[in-house]
Amino acid sequence: MVIRWYRSVKSPIEPPVSPCVRQPDDTHWRQFRDIDVKHDGVPLLLHVGQFLTVCRREFSLVPDAGFAGAVQKFPQIIPHQDGSGVIDMVGIGISTDRIGQRVWVYEAQSDRAFGTAAQYVVIPSLNAVALPGNVSFEIGACLGIPAMTAHRCLFADGDIRGKWILIQGGAGAVGSAAILLSKWAGARVITTVSRPEQEAVVSKLGADIILNRRTEDIAERVKQVTDGIGADRIVDVDLANNFNTDVACLRKSGVISAYATDEPSTQLQIPFLKTMFEGFVFRFVFVYTMPEEARNEAIRDITACMKMGAYTPEVALTLPLADIATAHETLELGGTIGKILISLE
Repeated sequence: MVIRWYRSVKSPIEPPVSPCVRQPDDTHWRQFRDIDVKHDGVPLLLHVGQFLTVCRREFSLVPDAGFAGAVQKFPQIIPHQDGSGVIDMVGIGISTDRIGQRVWVYEAQSDRAFGTAAQYVVIPSLNAVALPGNVSFEIGACLGIPAMTAHRCLFADGDIRGKWILIQGGAGAVGSAAILLSKWAGARVITTVSRPEQEAVVSKLGADIILNRRTEDIAERVKQVTDGIGADRIVDVDLANNFNTDVACLRKSGVISAYATDEPSTQLQIPFLKTMFEGFVFRFVFVYTMPEEARNEAIRDITACMKMGAYTPEVALTLPLADIATAHETLELGGTIGKILISLE
């Protein structure tokens, strides 16, 4: 599945000396076909404090750039946060043992201008995580922000083994990661879909109960499935629109974790007495501000899940970097189910 991409309008600008061998030149996010692929000479080594890692990536994930409509703060960017590849160089203070290591990358463009949609990227060493030998570059490129977000939503409030997890939007980027991590951790998964064709995908990911939110009463079905108790945890892609349903589905002292909204200016109205009497917990997850301990726990568990062969995301489409505009157009049209990858081989 794909990270949702929020575009920000930028005026055409003359690009500086390129830091990458091949990169898309974004001159105007509103027009996909204005994203051009540039061919330049050598990779530029950017010092990020004392930490420097240059990765040659095989795949890069279509991005979440200009989050919530925010204007990019750099005059020119190379988009995309996630990817996978091989470490080619390291900077001062980083062990040379890392050179040649297969890695997956997260938050490559966070507070930086240059992301993973190029043959080379320079990032802090901590953002390049060892990829187990049994895991492909394709799977590595599907991790990053969705897997880290899903982990925080699921495990921030303790172990989930044997618990009922309701995942709103299981065919989405974070939703699909949440299904895979929930099943790896021994939970029982209920997930919602909006189209019949999504059912086969979430079933393949391991969902135990699949509900169509357009044709079924979600709260009634969740109560039936859980013997009237309700879900222990809810992972929600659109809490504002799903609030009443979530509250009706949640068991006493249950947790709702929300990580996205369709409308950045959305405001929530929470019925205080009802939620207080039931002991409900509301957790809001933003991967970029996760505590360091939470990041480390996510990396540990995601790695363990991959080593067991339990992280098997659906890849809908793989395109070369030259077709990056097509990849974004395909994403925005919304017809694909699964990840869209950019191959940099």
